[in-house]
Amino acid sequence: MTETIFTKNLRLLSLDVFRGATIAFMILVNDPGDWGHIYAPLEHSEWNGCTPTDLVFPFFLFMVGVSIVYSMESKKANGAGHGKIILTALRRTVILLLITWSMQLILRWNFDLAHLRLPGVLPRIALVYFICTIIYLKTSQKTRDWLLAGVLIGYYIIMTFVPVPGVGYANLNPETNMGAWVDRLVFTTDHLWKSSKTWDPEGLLGTLPAIGTGLFGIRVGTWLKRKDRDDTTKVSWMFTYGVIAVVIALIWDLFFPINKALWTSSFVLYTGGLATIGLAICFWLIDVQGHKRFTYPFVVFGTNAITAYVLAGFIPHYFNWIKIGDKSVYQTLFVPYLSPINASLAGALLIVLILWLIMWVLYRRKIFVKI
Repeated sequence: MTETIFTKNLRLLSLDVFRGATIAFMILVNDPGDWGHIYAPLEHSEWNGCTPTDLVFPFFLFMVGVSIVYSMESKKANGAGHGKIILTALRRTVILLLITWSMQLILRWNFDLAHLRLPGVLPRIALVYFICTIIYLKTSQKTRDWLLAGVLIGYYIIMTFVPVPGVGYANLNPETNMGAWVDRLVFTTDHLWKSSKTWDPEGLLGTLPAIGTGLFGIRVGTWLKRKDRDDTTKVSWMFTYGVIAVVIALIWDLFFPINKALWTSSFVLYTGGLATIGLAICFWLIDVQGHKRFTYPFVVFGTNAITAYVLAGFIPHYFNWIKIGDKSVYQTLFVPYLSPINASLAGALLIVLILWLIMWVLYRRKIFVKI
């Protein structure tokens, strides 16, 4: 999530809309009124499988890849300028890492560095962005296609054939798979996801196939930028590309299950295919057919997504401190009048609305936070 991804000068409106819709859905699923009452599509899969909620993160990484093409294509030919671009990407990566770790410390208010979670959503996005930037600048699309295939096949081999030290055999279980072993070795259990302490859903080894998701987005972005194809042909091939990826993923799922926490190769293809189809629909409706009236609410989120992401970590946390009498706003407005699951959904929608209003004010004032 960097300037490359969230710049106001990005001319592909459909990408802003697609990104904004993803941000809105992220806020919705991350901030239910009651974690004990959530509609099934708004929860992550327990392990294998994929719910709509599981699509949020890979869609972001897919858009990282697309946006790299749109922001760097004109600079790619100038090899002398690559060093400056890579240093800028490194600076942004470091800032994103500092943001995510600072958010943890501030929200806890105890500055417990000994138990700071080092992996996470923003760290993975930062690493994927930096590595994909270098790959895009220094390789051809043909090479990137081979790299994508190599990453997915290589990760499959590592996870399903290489014996896990201390376990003795390869497996895909939460605590005993190769990725979990690597995370405990590198980060120790004090710096992993607090809900498990033995493995992390954004672990180090899983960043390898996540780079594949970024490369998937670069492939689609490169196709969209081609000047020797008309828009109808581009959309047709995007649909075809997306459907083929989903079909391959469903076949691969039979022996390497679609799994977000492990970011399996089948998960990369499945989510990348769906993201390609989703962007193709947006591109056709918005940029080709010119249907733009409905886009404004999503553009407000999409053009200032880094701010929305950070505020989404703070606003709900402190909003719960507000009391009406001795009850929270959620308990006062929704719990007495709705069923538990609908009250929980209404609470999440309220958070989405509050954050949208903040983003709307920034958008109207032309304030776009960049890194």
